[in-house]
Amino acid sequence: MKNKLLTLVSSASLLALSSGMVNAGTLDDITKSGELRACFDAGYMPFEMKAKNGNYIGFDLDLGKLMAKEMGVKYVPVNTAWDGIIPALLTGKCDIIMAGMTINAQRNMRVNFADPYIVVGQSILLNPKLEGKVSSYKDLNSADYTVVSKLGTSGEQSVKKLLSKAKYFAFETETDAALEVANGKADAMIYDMPFISIYAAQEKDKVSSIIEPFTYEPLGWAVKQGDPDFLNFLNNFLRQSRGDGSYDRIYDKWFKSDTWLSQIK
Repeated sequence: MKNKLLTLVSSASLLALSSGMVNAGTLDDITKSGELRACFDAGYMPFEMKAKNGNYIGFDLDLGKLMAKEMGVKYVPVNTAWDGIIPALLTGKCDIIMAGMTINAQRNMRVNFADPYIVVGQSILLNPKLEGKVSSYKDLNSADYTVVSKLGTSGEQSVKKLLSKAKYFAFETETDAALEVANGKADAMIYDMPFISIYAAQEKDKVSSIIEPFTYEPLGWAVKQGDPDFLNFLNNFLRQSRGDGSYDRIYDKWFKSDTWLSQIK
């Protein structure tokens, strides 16, 4: 019995060790390649965007560059369609997802998340004709209204969960969805507060908004499951960057200033 028990314990230990060795090598891979490859989906203001000169810019891009600098490697942006961004990570096309991704249970079953690096929520981009008539997301939960969002996002999940009575249409990009409201083809768009706030300010003659978020949504960087060393690095990087002020400088650049708008318009 003792021999059998020892054999089982030894086998389990070897299996756990071998599994850890297979799954926990991202930091080693980054060091060997000299590159930090970060997946994102350009178009989510101010997190990731394509500038007029063709370069990618944004809050997530600057955080990724800072992270790569601290690692001593090159930052490599990997622009990826949103519906394929988790598969891209899992198949090794990038090392990390830095894309304003909301932490939720369904995604967490496929990837691991570092501690939240920012908290946002869903806001409402509104057709101006509904000002005074719609004051809450609850008012939109009616077959009388057409609501839009971006495919595969927490905005879409919020519509399906909280606005099930409304007519809903999904779009490949947040800009296309917002244009439906701006052009009067949709009554409202449900999407992350930063995007709604910036878009409403840019198109104030065409849209209205209800900026106060009606959901709580922490955003996190996603990595492959079974990689505790990488998660440990990310959480400590976040603490350090917040502690030394570098995070705040990047945050203020993208969320407390609009000078960057000239780069995309």
